[in-house]
Amino acid sequence: MNIPSKLADLLSHGTVLTDGAWGTQLAAAGLPAGEVPDLWNLRHPEKVEAVARRYVDAGSKVILTNTFRSNRIALGHHQPTPDIAALNAAGVRISRAAAGDRALVFASIGPSGKMLMSGDVSPEQLEAAFDEQAVAIADAGADAIVIETMTDVEEATIAIRAAKRTGLPVVASMVFDSGKDKTRTMMGVTPEDAATALEEAGADVIGANCGLGIEHYRAVCQRLKQASSLPVWIKANAGLPRLVDGAVIYDVTPEHFASTAMEILAAGASFIGGCCGTTPDFIREISRRLAALHEASDLSKAR
Repeated sequence: MNIPSKLADLLSHGTVLTDGAWGTQLAAAGLPAGEVPDLWNLRHPEKVEAVARRYVDAGSKVILTNTFRSNRIALGHHQPTPDIAALNAAGVRISRAAAGDRALVFASIGPSGKMLMSGDVSPEQLEAAFDEQAVAIADAGADAIVIETMTDVEEATIAIRAAKRTGLPVVASMVFDSGKDKTRTMMGVTPEDAATALEEAGADVIGANCGLGIEHYRAVCQRLKQASSLPVWIKANAGLPRLVDGAVIYDVTPEHFASTAMEILAAGASFIGGCCGTTPDFIREISRRLAALHEASDLSKAR
């Protein structure tokens, strides 16, 4: 295993606490239903920065960027198509301003929203779109790239190859929420097969995000860890949302989420954070528990 020096240095300090949800936080800040969050990088950068800053204040050592859908295919229905380079550069710049010297910026690349297997998009079109986004991210000064919420391993590997060409470290994260035990991707891929494909494509870190809830990712984390020597990244949802009087509600509490996060760390995760429905309170609670663990370990060594 040859981990890039920037990641190796980060991991040398122990568990890396990442951030939580962006979309639901921006919705709480006034993002209208149906509007692409990424467009706020140019329209309301101060509101996007406020989300990132709250995560840094809560203890995140890695924060993402508001660029999940900032590729030409995902934004193809917008007319005119937004300036892809400007959108991604703004996303990196906003997170960098919030991070300061307290956190690293891992830029987000999400799926295209099109299906390879049905012919909605070609591998060549995907590669060109991911290349364009990855170059814009790298040029803007991100510390790494996170390819996340992928359900199709083939699309993920195309994105990995594009991201690797920038020279930045690459995290590749799949969604496992299907199958009898809810540990397969929508396409039926197991954690073991995903780990092999992502590592062979060049990922430096592999993992899982989104999904049905954090409990489902204990087993996924163990299986990814057994299948690969790469560091494992886990960012689960705060359970499944409910619609109550027009509002989206997540029932999982920060305390429950953080308790399960500790179990996932024991299962071998190196990076831990949250996805949909999680807030700075979730990250703050995980940070508190990590600090308590470190304090207990230091006391034990002192004896």
